[in-house]
Amino acid sequence: MSSTDSPALNRSREVPAATQSGYVMLLVSLLLVAVAAWMFFAAVAPAQTNGWMVLGAIITGVLGLLVLTGFYMINPNEAAAIQLFGEYKGTDRNEGLRWVLPWLTRAKIAVRANNVISDKIKVNDARGNPIEMAAQVVWRVTDTAQALFDVDDYREFVTAQMEAAVRSIGSRYPYDDIEHLEITLRGNHEEVGAELRIALIERLAVAGITVDECGLTHLAYAPEIASAMLRRQQAEAVIAARAKLVEGAVSMVEMALTQLSEKDVVHLDDERRAAMVSNLMVVLCAEQEAQPVVNAGSLY
Repeated sequence: MSSTDSPALNRSREVPAATQSGYVMLLVSLLLVAVAAWMFFAAVAPAQTNGWMVLGAIITGVLGLLVLTGFYMINPNEAAAIQLFGEYKGTDRNEGLRWVLPWLTRAKIAVRANNVISDKIKVNDARGNPIEMAAQVVWRVTDTAQALFDVDDYREFVTAQMEAAVRSIGSRYPYDDIEHLEITLRGNHEEVGAELRIALIERLAVAGITVDECGLTHLAYAPEIASAMLRRQQAEAVIAARAKLVEGAVSMVEMALTQLSEKDVVHLDDERRAAMVSNLMVVLCAEQEAQPVVNAGSLY
């Protein structure tokens, strides 16, 4: 393939269109119509009838009416792509009343921001778990020529690329990680949203569209595994809580034995030390309040 056949070189590019202020051309049109009317009445006056004056009046009037067909209006955050028999001639972004040669066609396109929320789609995350995802995207047209001429329907193109980007991001990361050792869809909204925006900008560049912001609006396990995953999350949470509790209890028992030994409060042999450790662990790790038993005799 030669360099002239590269798809990137065949893309449309927006250029300014050669248009005129509509207010000036409106004045010109009114003057032409007024001159045509004066010439006509002057030509058919009873004193003299001038065929050339009548012909000039008709031509001037037709020109005035022809000028009127070239007017169009551009609202704020709107643009008009100008074409000559299908050939792109430029884009007019000037607001207000505008004028262009009558045989040039105008295709209007909004360049304001658009807010779209995608449908919920089912995706398999990085661990193969089926999840449901939906995204909200704020996008706008930056190149009117690409949006109109490089894709069939730029709005449908945005919708399709949103779904593709959400599927790609969803399959790249796990839904959740109880140990918080990796980026997850549920725990790292900002990172996932930033990566989703970059992916969408790259995908929509061919249509002359940019993305101002985006993020996930819905994220959940698919209904068929939601109850099972909820039980797993609850079990993982209980295990993590108990591990933290045991870690703290061991630390407190170690501190208690160290301080008893350093302050020479009591001398414990191995058996008594084991009994004290057992009692302290029961007291610290029990889910219910411990009931003390008073020993009035010796340990044995």
